[in-house]
Amino acid sequence: MDMTYYDHGTPAERWERARMFFDAKDFAAAARVLGGLVEEVPEQTGPRLLLARSYYHSAQLSRAEAELRVLVERDPVEHYARLMLGRTLERQGRQEEAESHLRIASALAGDFEQV
Repeated sequence: MDMTYYDHGTPAERWERARMFFDAKDFAAAARVLGGLVEEVPEQTGPRLLLARSYYHSAQLSRAEAELRVLVERDPVEHYARLMLGRTLERQGRQEEAESHLRIASALAGDFEQV
């Protein structure tokens, strides 16, 4: 097995390494660490959401969309995943598709328009 710096260590160590890369705005490196971590623990929301955010910030929008769709499908009331999915679709020029996700995210956050 070819072990690299990105997939070396325990899941907790890789999670911390990914967060350090993300905080340092090295989103591509964070995504490299998180990709393997998400494969290892696909049921955990935190790593997948940070992976989607890393993809979003490194302009890998189709990858971000794919990860966010998994999260929203698994947990339809996951507010931040809905918001990120809407923003990701907006950045891809898919405004009409984005609007429904943004409205749901807003409602989940309790941001209702005043009538």
